[in-house]
Amino acid sequence: MAAQTRAYLYAVAAILCWATAASAFKISLRYVDFLQLLFYSSATSATALFLILTAQKKLRVLRSCSKRDYLISAGLGFLNPFLYYTVLFKAYSLLPAQEAQPLNYTWPIMLVLLSIPLLKQKIGVFSVLGVLISFGGVLVISTRGDLTQFRMTDSTGVSLALSSSVIWALFWIYNLRDRRDVVVRLFLNFLFGLLYASIPLLLHSSVRVSHEFALLGAVYIGLFEMGIAFVLWLKALRLSDTTARVSNLVYGAPFLSLIVIRIAVGETILLSTIIGLGLIVTGIVMQQCLARPQLQSSLETD
Repeated sequence: MAAQTRAYLYAVAAILCWATAASAFKISLRYVDFLQLLFYSSATSATALFLILTAQKKLRVLRSCSKRDYLISAGLGFLNPFLYYTVLFKAYSLLPAQEAQPLNYTWPIMLVLLSIPLLKQKIGVFSVLGVLISFGGVLVISTRGDLTQFRMTDSTGVSLALSSSVIWALFWIYNLRDRRDVVVRLFLNFLFGLLYASIPLLLHSSVRVSHEFALLGAVYIGLFEMGIAFVLWLKALRLSDTTARVSNLVYGAPFLSLIVIRIAVGETILLSTIIGLGLIVTGIVMQQCLARPQLQSSLETD
């Protein structure tokens, strides 16, 4: 099988994982609170990544990590998975999946905005226009199309969903400086994230879950949203002739996610959601097509 064909297969597999994530979040939160979901999904992902490291015979790399490497992982692990998924899961507990998902998808726009002060990037007029178009989509979704009254369905949920995109963007910006093996650093991030997640779980929730579906959902999220999907995606990028060949496929993920939400969660997809998501994706495509090469490369390969 040709390398490019394999790249497409890996990319499609990763996108299918991500497309089911919003539905998995919403269904799981029917049976478990967001702190329990964070703990058990992080534990699953850390275990899966450890097994992948074992299969790749890279456990020795962990022993070669310096104290500085572990400190970096401790910091990145606080951002993702701990803080990011804490905020994201709470947002999903407050908002319909069809609203939380596209609002969280604004992270490429947040990445562009944060890269200005943090990476000293400059963006042009058309990139600014792309940002404005995306935020127009945010307003359409968060108000369910009622822009005249400007009444949000749940201001806390909207704020948390948008905050999660900021956290994710920050994680990737600081992640750019980490040149260690990808699976190694992901495993250490999730290992530290699991330690962080155990603290609020013990203080404000319970280790014990009341329904088997809770653990099933957490395992699914830990495997197919947090861990394996990223390994598949990175594999696709490395096998592809150019990153653009597979990276452009990811724009279909949020629309595919809406279909899954309709079928699995049972939400009636609003026209405002479709229009808002369309505006968000249009703005992202516009600014990425016109972005500076350095930022574009970081979006696709890290």
